[in-house]
Amino acid sequence: MRYEIRVEGHMSETLAKAFPELDHVLMSGQTLLFGHIIDEAHLYGLLARCRSLGLRVVEMRQLPE
Repeated sequence: MRYEIRVEGHMSETLAKAFPELDHVLMSGQTLLFGHIIDEAHLYGLLARCRSLGLRVVEMRQLPE
């Protein structure tokens, strides 16, 4: 499954390295993380990582394959 996770604010390169399995791009006051998610447990782990780093998730959606 491919997912896109939008977080509020621009993530630094150092912070983006906390998500090595995802690509990222900065856009108009947000950071877009995207990539292949193995399963539901992986997805919940990514969301927990966002929370533990103080990132506010604005939107999350599954992308077409």
